[in-house]
This record gives sequence, C-alpha cells and structure tokens, in this order.
Amino acid sequence: MRKNRPLERKNPAIYVLPNLFTTANLFCGFYSIIASMKGMYEIAAVAIIVAVVLDSMDGRIARMTHTTSRFGAEYDSLCDLISFGVAPAIMIYNWSLFSFGKWGWVAAFLFVVCGALRLARFNVQTGIIDSKVFNGLPIPGGASVLSTFVLLFYYLGGEGRYPSMPIMMGVIVIAICMVSSFKYYSFKDLNYFSRKPFMTFVMIVLILAVVVAEPQIMFFTFAFGYSLTGPAYALFKLLRKKTGVLKAEHDLQSRNRPL
Repeated sequence: MRKNRPLERKNPAIYVLPNLFTTANLFCGFYSIIASMKGMYEIAAVAIIVAVVLDSMDGRIARMTHTTSRFGAEYDSLCDLISFGVAPAIMIYNWSLFSFGKWGWVAAFLFVVCGALRLARFNVQTGIIDSKVFNGLPIPGGASVLSTFVLLFYYLGGEGRYPSMPIMMGVIVIAICMVSSFKYYSFKDLNYFSRKPFMTFVMIVLILAVVVAEPQIMFFTFAFGYSLTGPAYALFKLLRKKTGVLKAEHDLQSRNRPL
C-alpha cells in the first residue's frame, strides 16, 4: 500500500540586490500616495521622481550582475503599476482633478488602466520588438510628466491645489500615448563604459550643471520633451512617406510625358 507523502514545497531563490532596488521603488510609490492624501503634493511628486531613478537602476544592475530573472521582471511590473500608475493618478486627482467630479476621477482612472495595459503589453512583447525602442510611452515617462509639472508649478510660485481643464486633458493624452504604437527610444543600448569623444563629455557636464542650477525646469523639460518624441517621430515618418509617394508620382508622370 502506498503511503501518502506530503508534497514538497520549494521556496524559489531570488536575487537580493536588484529586488531591493525594486522594493525601494515600491516604497517611494506608497509614500507618494500617503503624501498626496495629506496634501503634500510637492513631496509626493519628489517621491515619484526618486522611484523613476530607482526603477532605471534595478534593471541595469540585474543585467550588469547577470541576476535577471522572471520573478524580478514580474515583481518590477507590479511595483511599477503602484509607483507610476496609482501614485501619480492619486496625486494629480487630489491636486487638480477633484473639482471636475466624476470626470476627474475617470481621467485619473484612465491613466491607471492605460498604465496597466502598457505594462502587460510590454511583458508579452519582450523579445519580439526591438529592444532599442519602446512601443508606446513608458509608464515611468508618463508619471514623470505629471510629477515634474507639479514640481514646476510650486517652483514658479504656485500654492495649494490647482483645478485646471487643460491638466485633465493632458492626463488623458498621456494615458493614450502609453497605449499607443508610438515608438520611444529606450536608451538600453547606451554604453556608459565605452570611450566617447571629448566634446561629448563636455556637453554632459554642461547639461548636468544646468540641471543642478534649475532642476524643476529641466526635469519637466526632459520629461515633457521625451513624451513628444513618439508623436513627433510618427509625424516625421508620415511626412517622409507622403513626400516619397508624391515624388514617385511626379517621376512617373515625367516618364509618361510625351516628348
């Protein structure tokens, strides 16, 4: 007679270092939510920016130390949804969209659900599309636009809450950009350890100096400018294609023209 043996449970081992950075990212997102609930919107925005920095580091550290794993990828996506989906949506709703009633929370929810769809699509397309580009605005990029705008508002002398219809429209546009097919540069092919021209180093130092001098303005400029690169590149490709078609038609008409 066979004896029933208890099923052995295996505890999967995980890599500690990259997941610590991911956990720190989650902590910043959670802290941002708490700060937004208390009306400390500037602190909430700073916490999201710190989360963006930590999120950019955990993947690079995992690749550099050869500690990438399926667990780390799934954990990172879950944390990103909190830090760059829920946290900025709560911040922008409490700070600006609350006065628009149901339309305000619908716009904030649209940002969350588009961020979740963006993360899900990214996970299933890993290894399918070119790693040099992102398909749609990355969710950290969308969160960066909202948080840096809040920082810029207070830097320019704003106080308290700021109900604004253009802000609600901007939130909707950013949400749509996340689930769009616009291509955004991923910066994954940058090699920080290779030799670069001397003037490249000088330009980097100058940019860092400007960022240190005016961080609120420069952070918003970088975030907002990056969000525009996808639509701008799509428009450029459309115009180039249209120009090529017109040129081809012109050449065809020139060949068929009687002498």
